[in-house]
Amino acid sequence: MRLSRRDRSLLSEWWFTIDRLMLGAILIIICTGLFVSLAASPPIALKNDLEAFYFFKRHMLFFLPTLLLLFVISLLSPKQMRRLCLIIFVFGLLLMGGILIFGQEVNGAKRWLQWGSFSLQPSEFVKTAFIVVSAWFFTQKDLRPDMPATPFVITGYLVFIALLVLQPDIGQAFLVTLVWMGLFFISGLQWRWVGLFSGLMCSAFVLAYVALPHVKIRIDRFLNPESGENYQIQRALQSFREGGFWGVGPGEGKLKHILPDAHTDFIYAVIAEEYGIIACIMLLSVFAFIVLRGLINAASERDLFNRFAISGLIILLGLQCIINISVNVGLLPAKGMTLPFISYGGSSLMATALAMGMVLGLTRKRPETYI
Repeated sequence: MRLSRRDRSLLSEWWFTIDRLMLGAILIIICTGLFVSLAASPPIALKNDLEAFYFFKRHMLFFLPTLLLLFVISLLSPKQMRRLCLIIFVFGLLLMGGILIFGQEVNGAKRWLQWGSFSLQPSEFVKTAFIVVSAWFFTQKDLRPDMPATPFVITGYLVFIALLVLQPDIGQAFLVTLVWMGLFFISGLQWRWVGLFSGLMCSAFVLAYVALPHVKIRIDRFLNPESGENYQIQRALQSFREGGFWGVGPGEGKLKHILPDAHTDFIYAVIAEEYGIIACIMLLSVFAFIVLRGLINAASERDLFNRFAISGLIILLGLQCIINISVNVGLLPAKGMTLPFISYGGSSLMATALAMGMVLGLTRKRPETYI
């Protein structure tokens, strides 16, 4: 089938208005995640007495739904995206509260809604929706001064962060706070508010260190590796040394057999050992291209909501990549944060597809503007 600019069908209009370079980069990342999962996940499955390709098959199960969600969301208008995100945000907060009360604790946290062998992490979707809802409120702050937009968005932030801390998921709360502060700054936040939020964030960090033992342990191990076992980060760094520039070859890595989270948080280390530092740099370059192109598109947007929403979603993607990769190379303490589209996890895949689908949709050229 050949698409024509004269054709005004939904698919044709989508194809000639979408940012095809960004779409191509996103598809490269998604396919890379599926390919890497084939090599990284079998050892973890066997350790858990599962069939060798259990995690790969589940990753592949989400492959087509991820592509479909990316496409469908990119078709929506900005108004439809706002409404969808408001629904996801409110419903997601209710689910997060319900999980805290009725949910099952897994590894000391209550984050997942279980359906048989499938699980859903509502906070992954809520953080995307929260960014878009916040962007809309920040827009109203400028367009409708009579509307108490700032108190609304601050209240939503406090509720969301409180639920994340209660799970507990301090890393996710830290990520959301950074993105939200970035969005607040882009919307014209005064410097006195920047100072206030920075002070509160530092105070919250110190409080988490003092009050939460697992946070204290991770930070102490990071600052002084001799203070306790820092096993995963040490093995991750070893992966980079073993892989060198070109890697030991697909499927030939040894350290993935002893890395407990090789298919999720430390999948970048698996890439380093099997495909080498050159492959890691190439993958990082694709992520950087998406982030830079997204920010450039946001800067060229005349519509305030589009500009704020694109910026927030792109910052979310970029910071999550930076945090995950920084942990893998020993620049940050260990934290359970996935590498977008690469790490195993259905909630992470679908939530990232939701976010990037919105970026693609918001950066589309309007039908009357394309040539």
